Amino acid sequence: MAVRKIIEIDEEKCDGCGECATACAEGAIEVRDGKARLVAETYCDGLGACLGECPQDAIRIIEREADVFSEELVREHLARQDAKRSLPATPAGCPGVAVQSLHKLRTIAPLRGASEVTAGGEPPAELSALGNWPIQLRLVPPHAPFLRGADLLLVADCVPFAMADFHRLLLRGRPVLIGCPKLDDGQAYVEKLAAILTTSDVPSVTIVHMEVPCCTGLVRIAEAAVQRSGRNVPLKDVTISIRGQVIGPESLSVG
Repeated sequence: MAVRKIIEIDEEKCDGCGECATACAEGAIEVRDGKARLVAETYCDGLGACLGECPQDAIRIIEREADVFSEELVREHLARQDAKRSLPATPAGCPGVAVQSLHKLRTIAPLRGASEVTAGGEPPAELSALGNWPIQLRLVPPHAPFLRGADLLLVADCVPFAMADFHRLLLRGRPVLIGCPKLDDGQAYVEKLAAILTTSDVPSVTIVHMEVPCCTGLVRIAEAAVQRSGRNVPLKDVTISIRGQVIGPESLSVG
């Protein structure tokens, strides 16, 4: 053991979002029982790549007596993780950060109206059209496999409650991310969505929000994310009335 720099996680602040685990190239952090945990001192290099990714400011670098960092042990640890990923998924720890593709998602044309997305057959009414987990924007890692090359649905979280046919008319065949532009951290959403656009080669984003003025903030979040990503990603703005009707599909130009 030696006195060296190593991370310290404040469990009171940590909300288990998993951003730090994604940022750690050595696999030194895992989410267990809903909290980020240091797996082993030998895996942490003390450089702090995870610090800037924590939205709760729950991680810091300290100096204390700790096991010496080992690149060899890290390689063995990462190899074991890769081997686990090749097996059928068995989510453990916090289910909110266990990435799952629930069924095959298809790349389809950007939404122009309700009639377009009903064409080509519908899933049985009793079945959910949800194809990915997690769905909360803050919890989805930018490299989630269900995002790769998929036309993304970005939805205000009130929409599925107001719109009875949400699964049939809008969700089918698209990965979905949800959030509340009024109550959540908009800047964190901009940064996460920009990372998704940059990492996952998303060809288009359909934004679905309620007609109430505060909900249009989701459009501004998407526009800012496209600007930050540096990509020319087409956006489609779909407005839902409080009675659940599609009242305002329109294209947006960003750039």
